Amino acid sequence: MLLLFETPAGFALFKVLDEGKLSKVEDLGKDFSTSESARKVVKLKAFSKFENTSEALSAATLLIDSKPSKGLRSFLRAHCKDDILAVADSKLGNAIKEKMHIECVHNNAVTELMRGVRSQLTELISGLAVQDLAPMSLGLSHSLSRYKLKFSPDKVDTMIIQAISLLDDLDKELNTYAMRVREWYGWHFPELAKIVQDNILYAKAVKLMGNRTNAALLDFSEILAEEIEVELKEAAMISMGTEVSDLDLENIKDLCNQVLSLSEYRAQLYDYLKSRMNTVAPNLTALVGELVGARLIAHGGSLINLAKQPGSTVQILGAEKALFRALKTKHPTPKYGLIYHASLIGQAAPKHKGKISRSLAAKAALAIRCDALGEGQDNSMGLENRAKLEVRLRNLEGKELIRSAGSVKGKPKIEFYDKDRKKGSGGLITPAKTYNPAADSILGLLEPLSKKEVEAVASATEQAGNGGGHVTDGEQNKKKRKKKTADGEETVAPNGVEGVEPENEGAGKKEKKKKRKHLSDDSELQNQNEQDSAGDKKKKKKRKHENLEEVQTPSKKEKKKKKKGDD
Repeated sequence: MLLLFETPAGFALFKVLDEGKLSKVEDLGKDFSTSESARKVVKLKAFSKFENTSEALSAATLLIDSKPSKGLRSFLRAHCKDDILAVADSKLGNAIKEKMHIECVHNNAVTELMRGVRSQLTELISGLAVQDLAPMSLGLSHSLSRYKLKFSPDKVDTMIIQAISLLDDLDKELNTYAMRVREWYGWHFPELAKIVQDNILYAKAVKLMGNRTNAALLDFSEILAEEIEVELKEAAMISMGTEVSDLDLENIKDLCNQVLSLSEYRAQLYDYLKSRMNTVAPNLTALVGELVGARLIAHGGSLINLAKQPGSTVQILGAEKALFRALKTKHPTPKYGLIYHASLIGQAAPKHKGKISRSLAAKAALAIRCDALGEGQDNSMGLENRAKLEVRLRNLEGKELIRSAGSVKGKPKIEFYDKDRKKGSGGLITPAKTYNPAADSILGLLEPLSKKEVEAVASATEQAGNGGGHVTDGEQNKKKRKKKTADGEETVAPNGVEGVEPENEGAGKKEKKKKRKHLSDDSELQNQNEQDSAGDKKKKKKRKHENLEEVQTPSKKEKKKKKKGDD
């Protein structure tokens, strides 16, 4: 058995002298305690030295990826033909076996053997001193670290963080400058602010027009639409603005140039940011877009730091203030932060935004980890997850539509109106009920009265006609009778109406009219009697009062007599 060992100086091939000791893994450490005992276990067979640092660097980078270099393949062909090769990496052994057809072994015994060889490396390889090996290791480590940084420069997300920060600053500056242009030029042509709403088009129109009197002679077709151009020219003729000097117009045009140049630079910066995001984080870009993805990376500090965060943190990233305020006041926590501006959440209805943001944050966390730690450079995972989220959004909207049309479970609940309807079929056991207008009449349902009952009714009417007194409610209730059938059963007409023979119906009506007249006559008599009694009482009171006055007050003759007697 041969043992392949990689050193900073080159590749070493050792011959295992006693393969029986590999069966006792626990005792291998003791065999490499001294250099003499180590020489009894393994012996150097061949050594391939690196010519320069670049060769060592290329071999080391290939070994990291579990790939044999060109020098290693030629070295193994020369010294390893029919022997079994022990390697430290199982993937490297598989690659050597596929390409060179050399049997390779990797197990716990080989790992322990490698550890022993490393401890006695300078003693086993002649001409390789410790003072020479240390600077070789240090130089190779520095070269390897520099190469790894240069090898994946597109993974450096510092450029994205700086670009998105500058883009936000440019937006603020553009808005400030555009509002300053509107206020400054508004003194001269205030109507233009309502006609042209876009800031960039406003700045272009001001730069081209200058004084508003020039608007009628200029062509704005390259900047504005035809309708807006006509409206602008009409407003310029009747504008209420003040006059400005040429020096003021020059300064206003200079500010317009600044606005236009900043807008052009912003467009270029956005294209740059878009390309960098598609290179560094393609899956995240496919899910949430370039701007939202760049803001998430900038807020997290780097793509690696963002990959360490769970989906719940990605969901509320950017809403930390609201989160801590909600936890302090025991209010509901926020549902979304920076991720709210993603197009998928914008498409959702307000009641579904929380669910979609939670799902989107979970998928975005997976996409970030795939971009930061994965080897692939495509956006297939992001596109696949985006399609799933769109399907989920459509399902949520469809469920709400079904629920609004039917029951809570999504299917309309059918309630049977008639108890006679068969379950599971559309027919009826009994025929359907219909409205019978003949049931409204009670003429045919009533039975004729007997002779005794007719005589009793007649006597009651005679008494009422002869002034037999008022009929009270109790007497009326006593006089009500129930009809009796031929079998002796009692029956009552519907709606509490007494059974009256159709022939006697007219007579009953006359009796009722007589009763009403009698009652009205009695009431009139009572009122007259009451009025008469009240009048008699008043007359009596007046008479008494006059008698008292006569008794109490003396007459004039008596007064004169008294005066004469006194004289």
